Amino acid sequence: MMTLHEMTSSERAGFAPIKQRQQAAWSSGDYAIVGTTLQIVGEMLCEAVDLRSTDHVLDVAAGNGNATLAAARRFASVVSTDYVGALLERGRERAHAEGLTVVFREADAENLPFGSDSFDVVLSTFGVMFAPDHAASSSEMLRVVRPGGKIGLANWTPDGFVGQLFKVVGRYAPPPAGVRPPSLWGTDAHLQELFGARAEVRTARRAFVFRYRSPDHWVQVFRSYYGPVLKAFAALDVTARNALEADLLALIDSFNTAGDGTLVVPSEYLEAVITRR
Repeated sequence: MMTLHEMTSSERAGFAPIKQRQQAAWSSGDYAIVGTTLQIVGEMLCEAVDLRSTDHVLDVAAGNGNATLAAARRFASVVSTDYVGALLERGRERAHAEGLTVVFREADAENLPFGSDSFDVVLSTFGVMFAPDHAASSSEMLRVVRPGGKIGLANWTPDGFVGQLFKVVGRYAPPPAGVRPPSLWGTDAHLQELFGARAEVRTARRAFVFRYRSPDHWVQVFRSYYGPVLKAFAALDVTARNALEADLLALIDSFNTAGDGTLVVPSEYLEAVITRR
């Protein structure tokens, strides 16, 4: 069987239209509304990689800058990248509000515009996992981090709440053929396949807890602001939209631990610290 790293350039070129559709999805709505609630994950990831004030840090697929801000708060030198300019602008606003110095730059995770061995630490929280070409994005992160440097990742697992959310949405808006699920990045086996030949991979399972006013409130926020869910609802007729909403509420009910009408949903993710040899 062909491995990820044996894909031809023509096969990788086939990801281009998929990437364009993904970029349109993430540009829709306002991911920052959801993204800011995940800030604690960026803080924990900086602790996991033992980030130092002397580190030169790259945040890949940074979104609105959770890991970016966490690293800058620790006085590191930070470059924040994403292929959605509007999200970088939200990160820029947040950094300005806190008086933090960060360089923001539009960049594709599969073709990073930086020299080899340029960074001490590369971070990504629920970001690079969505790049369609897993081999290209992982290779790029390994290329730009120096030998002995670290890559810190936070990736949703297949069996956790968000991983199951992808499956529910996928029944109504099937993903493009030939693209491996983003949630594979939340498995040890896939990270070993991507990084193991050139790096030491250490992982730990964590949980981020979604806390919303109610299950209905969560659905309202995600269908309004979270690009993939927004796009799925927009592509369906009324009957299918109602069915998708009912399935999302059923999924929430199976994970919700609140017991008081609010929403408290733990969602498992895989925290990875990858040290380049």
